[in-house]
Amino acid sequence: MTTIVVATCVAAAVALWLPGRAVPPVAAVAPRPRDPGSDWMRRHRPLWAALAGAAAASFGSGPARWPAAALAAVATWVAIGRAESPALRRRREAARRDLPHVVGLLGDALRAGQAPSAALSLVSAALPGPASERLGEVVARLRLGVDPATVWAELADDPALGPLGRSLGRAHSSGASVLLTVERLAESLSEDRRGEIEDRARAVGVKAALPLGLCLLPAFVLLGIVPTVAGMLGALGYS
Repeated sequence: MTTIVVATCVAAAVALWLPGRAVPPVAAVAPRPRDPGSDWMRRHRPLWAALAGAAAASFGSGPARWPAAALAAVATWVAIGRAESPALRRRREAARRDLPHVVGLLGDALRAGQAPSAALSLVSAALPGPASERLGEVVARLRLGVDPATVWAELADDPALGPLGRSLGRAHSSGASVLLTVERLAESLSEDRRGEIEDRARAVGVKAALPLGLCLLPAFVLLGIVPTVAGMLGALGYS
């Protein structure tokens, strides 16, 4: 019985892992695009929880097998619900990469005499992407009359655009110049980006050491050690 249950779980997992038939998208207007595949783990969330419970019950024994099965099912359900989809992770990384460009364009718009909300609107229209979509929501809330302090506090909680929200929030609460605050943030982001690039460049040398060593070692053996050993053996044989 245990073998049958385990085989059924494995077959169901393989069937879910195989790609299905592509469905043509329906033309619709949405504020934010959905993830490709609608997050297949969440789409089959009940089945994954049931498979985890069945596996725990099949490997257990005695009266404790059923509480263990229920615990495994609940834990799988909660873990899948809290997991972040790869599409959302890619969007967050793209927004983080766009942040220096967003701040630079925002500083240019502020130097041209635009108000912060108008400058954010211009930046959102000029630089499409995940960061601009988030800024579009911020601009919409500002135009609806929401308190700027509340808007900047919400933007500060954003995992990608948090530095911009914190800087604008400090400028709003202290009355400091928004332009100077944005310029300092642009310099800080530029230095951080430069440091990340230098770290990646140093990491490339470290990661390339092993492949280069594996490539050069056979050549060193064939060109250095083999002729020396052959010469010594020839000299010994000749003598």
